[in-house]
Amino acid sequence: MPSSSRGNRVQNAAIAQRVMSGEEAAALIQPGWQIGMSGFTGSGYPKAVPMALARRITDAHLRGQRFKVNVFTGASTGPELDGALAMVGGMQMRLPYQSDPITRKLINAGEMQYTDMHLSQVGQIVEYGFLGKLDLALIEVTAVLEDGRVVPSTSVGNNQTWIDCAEKVILEVNSAQPMELEGMHDLYYGLGRPPYRDPIPLTSVSQRIGEPYLRIPVEKVIGVVHTDSTDRSSPFKAPDENSRKIAANILEFLDNEVKKGRLPPSLLPLQSGVGNIANAVLYGLEKGPFNDLTAYTEVIQDGLVSLLQSGKMISASATAFSLSPDGTAQVMPRIGEFRDRIVLRSQEISNHPGIIRRLGVIAMNGMIEADIYGNVNSTHIMGSSIMNGIGGSGDFARNGFLSIFMAPSTAQHGTISTIVPMVSHVDHTEHDVSVVVTEQGLADLRGLSPTQRARLIIENCSHPEYRAALQDYYNRSYRLAGGKHTPHLLAESLSWHSRYQRTGKMLRQETE
Repeated sequence: MPSSSRGNRVQNAAIAQRVMSGEEAAALIQPGWQIGMSGFTGSGYPKAVPMALARRITDAHLRGQRFKVNVFTGASTGPELDGALAMVGGMQMRLPYQSDPITRKLINAGEMQYTDMHLSQVGQIVEYGFLGKLDLALIEVTAVLEDGRVVPSTSVGNNQTWIDCAEKVILEVNSAQPMELEGMHDLYYGLGRPPYRDPIPLTSVSQRIGEPYLRIPVEKVIGVVHTDSTDRSSPFKAPDENSRKIAANILEFLDNEVKKGRLPPSLLPLQSGVGNIANAVLYGLEKGPFNDLTAYTEVIQDGLVSLLQSGKMISASATAFSLSPDGTAQVMPRIGEFRDRIVLRSQEISNHPGIIRRLGVIAMNGMIEADIYGNVNSTHIMGSSIMNGIGGSGDFARNGFLSIFMAPSTAQHGTISTIVPMVSHVDHTEHDVSVVVTEQGLADLRGLSPTQRARLIIENCSHPEYRAALQDYYNRSYRLAGGKHTPHLLAESLSWHSRYQRTGKMLRQETE
C-alpha cells in the first residue's frame, strides 16, 4: 500500500463513504460533549478536527454562545489539539495528563478543570462510567484495510477504551504515518471485568498476546478525515554536565547491584520517563557494561532507539513514540526495521501494575523536588501550580523492582534547592521511593528509617550551598521533636518554600 496515496489509506467501502473535511467533522461535535482523543506524549493525536473545532468554538463565542467540551486523552498531545482548544477557551475539563503551556496557564488560573490521574487507571474509570457518558472517540490511525481492520498510529494510549465506550467515532487517517507501522502494535482484548479477570498472559517484554489492529464497529464511525501532518516532536538538549553526572551515578549504582547479585548482568526491564535527563541515562547505558537490555516503558525515546540500533538492547515495549525531530527523521523512514523489536500496547497494559511487578521493572523518573525523608513531588510548583501531571510515574514507582527519582540538586539557576525539608506537594510517598539521585550523588533508601534517610539524602544529594541549612533543620527538628520517628518543624518546613528564591548562603544565615 503506497504511503503517499491518500485514497489507498481507506480501503473499506463502508467507511470510505464517510470521508469528509475537518470542518464537516467538527460540525458534528456538540457543546458539552465528552471526547476521548488519541495521543500520547506528542504522537498519534488528531490534528485536523481539533483545529477545525477550535475555529467553530471561536465562531460560537463571537455569537455569544458557550461552547466547551471535555477532553480525555492517553497523555499529552500537541499544539494542534491542546494548544488550539486551550487558546479559544474550548475545554471545560482535561485529563489525565497535559504539557501544553496555554492549557497549564488556564488550569492554574482556575479557568479549566484538570484531573491528574495514574495512567493505568484511566481506561477502567471511563469504562465503568465514573466520568459519565463518552460521546465521541476522535482517533488518529494509519490506515483502514479492506476488511475493516484498522492500523493504529504512532501511539495507542487509551484508543481501545475510547472506541469501545464512545457512542460515535471519527477517524483521522494520517498518510504522514508510515504504513510500515502495521504489525508493530499489540492490542489485547482479554482484560475482562472483576472479579472474573484472568491473569494477563504477558511474561516477557517482546511477547505479543493480542492482535495488531484496532477493532472499530463500522456503525459507530460517523466521519473520516484525511490528514498528512507529522507528530509534534520536541528536541532534546544535548546532555549537560549535571545530566551526565546523574546518569553516571545511576549507572554506577546499577553496576554495583549486578556485582552484589541483586540484578542480572542484563539488568531488568527498564522504564524511563520523558526528558533530557532520562535520555542522558539511556545514552549512558549505551556506553555502559550492560548487554541484552530490555525496556518495558511508556514511550520510545531517542535514547531507546539508539540502544536498539547499537545492539545493546534487544527489545522494547511501550504505548507510544516520543522522538525528537532528528529522531523522527532518522527512525520513521525505516520504522519497519524495528517492527520485530518494538511493541506498542494499550496503556492499560504498558502501565499495568501487575505486569510491572511481574517483570521486575527498574523505574527511572524525574522529579521537581524531594524532601529529606524521601517523599517526591513530581507535579506541582510551590505546592499549588500544576506543571504537567503524574503521568505513569506512579504506576511504575509503586510496582517496580526499583524506583529511582532523579533531578539536578538545584533549579532556577541555583536559586531553588530541589532537596527540601518537606515537599510542597506529595505524589510519591517515601514508601514508593527506592533511590534519590542528583548530580551530587545517590541515596539508596531501601530498608532505612526516616532519620537514616534524612541524613543520607542531605549528605549525598543536596547541593553544598543548601546542605548546611538542611542539616541545621534536621538537627533542630530531631532535638525539638524529642527523637520522634519522622521529626519535623512544620511551620518552618512550610516557610522554606516561601523563601525559595533566596540563595543557600542566605538560608544558612537565617538558621544560625
